[in-house]
Amino acid sequence: MASGVYLFQGNYLVVPESAGGLPDAGVDKGLAGAAFGQLDYREVPSFAGEPGIRGALLGADVVIPPGWRTFSVRQAVAESSGAGRDGVCAGVPASPVLRLYHVLQWREESRFCGSCGSPNGDSPEELARVCPRCGRVEYPRISPAVIVLVTNDRGEALLAHNRKFSKNVYSLVAGFNEAGENLEATAVREIREEVGIEIKDLRFVTSQSWPFPNSLMVGFTARYAGGKLECDGIEITGADWFSAESVRDGVPELPAPGSVSRFIIDAWLAEVRPGEKTDTIGR
Repeated sequence: MASGVYLFQGNYLVVPESAGGLPDAGVDKGLAGAAFGQLDYREVPSFAGEPGIRGALLGADVVIPPGWRTFSVRQAVAESSGAGRDGVCAGVPASPVLRLYHVLQWREESRFCGSCGSPNGDSPEELARVCPRCGRVEYPRISPAVIVLVTNDRGEALLAHNRKFSKNVYSLVAGFNEAGENLEATAVREIREEVGIEIKDLRFVTSQSWPFPNSLMVGFTARYAGGKLECDGIEITGADWFSAESVRDGVPELPAPGSVSRFIIDAWLAEVRPGEKTDTIGR
């Protein structure tokens, strides 16, 4: 098990001000105890061959004391991606810290049995919650979602602005898988619903665990097949076709490194030389 602990408050990590960023081994437990008192640390088994790690959720009413600061878990994703280091991005083993963040949120939300309302306990055999009264077993919630880079015959990529994004950020169209759908059908439906066009030649690229709060992002590329580009005005408030040259020049602004969307966009940019077109990503 890693020697330190990780503290979260909402969508933020809590670290000493002396920490430059995401502490590789966590925060010293004694230091955390001196600042926040007794906390309910939970151990989360990590991936095969790696030590487990421990963390705690701080309530929204907990005041961050002098000498400590917060930074967003999303920022931690960007930092842990290496911000451009080869081979470090989506498609590599997920961060144990993000796994911890996901599981801590799930444990908080699954304190009681969904069938009979009794307090849940932890399974001694696997990562699961077990009701001691009715025996119901609950596993961490994972919500699959697709995210798609669409290119047209001019070699341009479709980028869209979601209402939840920062003002000038454009990314790939994404959406959650619904009951009864396969992922391919989800991709076709979401593109049609959100930007009004049809796609073809859908190809898988990579996937990424995305604990905001519990997604599994499944990345694809596709080709434009027809239809008029028209935003739904509900989730997507802007969308357009952008050349690689324009994106390299900073128009539009892209999501931060570390996300599967940025990974796929960067892969597209890497394959498109000035004046060339490509639709080979993921092939």
